[in-house]
Amino acid sequence: MKLAIGGFDGVHFAHQKLIFLSDEILIIEKNSSLTPFETRCEYIKKPCHFYNLDDIKHLSYLEFINKIKKELNPTEIIIGYDFRFGKNRQGSINDLQKHFKVKVIEEIKIDNIGIHSKIIREFIKSGLIKKANKFLNHTYKIKAYQIKGQGIGKEKLLPTINFKLIYNYVIPKNGVYLTLINKIPSLTFIGIRSTDNQFSIESYLLKDFNHNKIYDIEFIDFLRENKKFNTIEELKKAIIIDKQNAIKYFRSYNDIK
Repeated sequence: MKLAIGGFDGVHFAHQKLIFLSDEILIIEKNSSLTPFETRCEYIKKPCHFYNLDDIKHLSYLEFINKIKKELNPTEIIIGYDFRFGKNRQGSINDLQKHFKVKVIEEIKIDNIGIHSKIIREFIKSGLIKKANKFLNHTYKIKAYQIKGQGIGKEKLLPTINFKLIYNYVIPKNGVYLTLINKIPSLTFIGIRSTDNQFSIESYLLKDFNHNKIYDIEFIDFLRENKKFNTIEELKKAIIIDKQNAIKYFRSYNDIK
């Protein structure tokens, strides 16, 4: 059995190279924020095993190797070029090669930039969604519950869904984004609401939808910066323009009216 080992937060383009060559995946969970916990398995589509770093960080590199042998018994290990393991990261690729056949994937770059989860996190925090998605090789997605909002949108603006995140995701910078909510084209606002000065993530969907317990919010592109509006009427005009721009962007979705 060929076993790929790593953190795999984001399951980005470089991770996908390791996954493609493997039969099963060992995920070392450590404060993941792009694809927390089991959400990684949505992109991997192969048997996944999880070790929580807090449970294994005390192990020497030999103890870690013996744990893998006993519990997973791989015939080959597939890792990235910078992989370290064991207490204080003392274990090296050379140490692994004394016990397993090892395939090392060298650094992969896009636009001469190394593909790493930390780089993608910074893209997202900066609102560079298209660039983040390019490095991920899939859309950046977060999962959320619907929560009760102020009700102002339904009464005076456009009806929106208000969200609370399920996990501690990396949140894109404040602004208005083009998104897919459960694959439905939408606009998503992130930031401080002018109506009550509270942080909010809320979305307006461009077509009818069925309510769900959990929603997938996929970020497609950054539309504009947030603005402060003096009146509800000013805000409404801006939202109508945002809606028109979103419809143009999602023109390929021919069921949007």
